[in-house]
Amino acid sequence: MTSFIINGKQVSVKAAPTTPLLWAIREHLKLTGTKFGCGAGLCGACTVHVDGKATLACQTEVSAVAGKRIVTIEGLSPDSAHPLQKAWIAEQVPQCGYCQSGQIMKAAELLAANPKPSRADIVRHMNGNICRCGTYTRIIAAIQRASREG
Repeated sequence: MTSFIINGKQVSVKAAPTTPLLWAIREHLKLTGTKFGCGAGLCGACTVHVDGKATLACQTEVSAVAGKRIVTIEGLSPDSAHPLQKAWIAEQVPQCGYCQSGQIMKAAELLAANPKPSRADIVRHMNGNICRCGTYTRIIAAIQRASREG
């Protein structure tokens, strides 16, 4: 059993210590907002926060998060009122929507550390989170909007 806090709730997961955190979240805890993209840590679709740091859940063993605080897209805001979530809608970012939870979680890490990032800061920070639909211009605009309105 591995115990940790997820979205403010203490949980214990009965899984092999080497089980990827992604599968503990999706299969054991039934929080399906965190997506499986590539399984190789190359796309960012599975991004969650571990103790406030954006982390690839597909590359993190569940044993590595024992006692830590995890936040998934479901825990970012209970009513989808986070400035990034509102900006994502206002800027019409989603197309297929598959990468969006990972994109938002990565952007939330940036805004927590740098509430007023430049465009270059945004591009640099978001590098590695892939959008197959190519909505990068909208993603940048949404992050800029959230930084202004948040």
